[in-house]
Amino acid sequence: MEEIKMKKHVTVVAAIQTGWSLLILIGAFGSLLGLSIARSAVGNEEVAAPILRVLSITIPLFLGLIATLGLVGGIGLFVYKQWARYIVIVLSAIGLLFIPIGTLKGVYFLWVLLQTDTIKLFEGDNTRTTVQTV
Repeated sequence: MEEIKMKKHVTVVAAIQTGWSLLILIGAFGSLLGLSIARSAVGNEEVAAPILRVLSITIPLFLGLIATLGLVGGIGLFVYKQWARYIVIVLSAIGLLFIPIGTLKGVYFLWVLLQTDTIKLFEGDNTRTTVQTV
C-alpha cells in the first residue's frame, strides 16, 4: 500500500519537474530574445554593450542547461531510472535557495525522493513480481 502511495508521489514529482523545466526553457528563450534586443538597442556604448553581451550569452545558457537537466530528470522519473532520481535530488537541493517556490518544491521533492519506499521503487524491488501457481 505504501509503495502505491510513493508511486503516486513520484509521478507528481516527475510531472512538476517536467512542467517546471519547460517553463524555465521558455524563460531561457525569452531572456535570449530580450537581452539580444536590449543589446542591439544600446548600440556600441562603452559600458553597456560588453555587459549585455556577456549577460545575453550566460543567462540563457545557464537557464537552458538547468531546464535540460530538469527535463531529462523529470522524464526519467516517469520510468523509475535511478540516475533521474539523482539529477532531480541535486536540482531540488539547489532549488531550496529560490524562496518561496523553489524551497517548497525542493522540500517536497527531497521528501519524496529520499523515502525508503521510493528508493526501493528505483532499485526495482517492486517490479519483480512472482507468479504463484495453485
